[in-house]
Amino acid sequence: MATSVRYARPDDRPFITTLGESSSAETTSPQRPAPAHATALAFRKLLAYCDEHAANVTLVGEVDGARAGISIVVFDVLDDVTQREQAFVAYMAVAREHRRRGVARALLAAAEEEARRRGMSHISLMVTEASEPARSLYAQAGFTDERVLMTKAIGRAAR
Repeated sequence: MATSVRYARPDDRPFITTLGESSSAETTSPQRPAPAHATALAFRKLLAYCDEHAANVTLVGEVDGARAGISIVVFDVLDDVTQREQAFVAYMAVAREHRRRGVARALLAAAEEEARRRGMSHISLMVTEASEPARSLYAQAGFTDERVLMTKAIGRAAR
């Protein structure tokens, strides 16, 4: 089984859209659930943002030549505290049938290499606390907790 990562091509768009929309609901936390249509819309907005900002990059992970996962890395949003350039992994997903095969690890390594190539000093991402497999992957790759988003429900449930 050969895993590889490459830059997305125009013919990857249906795969990127389908995988992103179908996996987006998995990125929500138990504290702030959202319906699938809302998370899919948020993913489409991320794609539209990337379409309008050429500095960002989408990577496609493959297993034996078949598309298996994606990583969207944003380079044009400054860190909100330091106001310095950063690489930010805005989205990462692996198709269910390809999980636990090293695709996410390869995508993360490729995102980090792209950030180094562009001269970034840091690469960051956000992960739902409840996603233990993702948190474990990121910790093994050297990511550490820097800030914690704390949430408290105070009103009506999301629809």
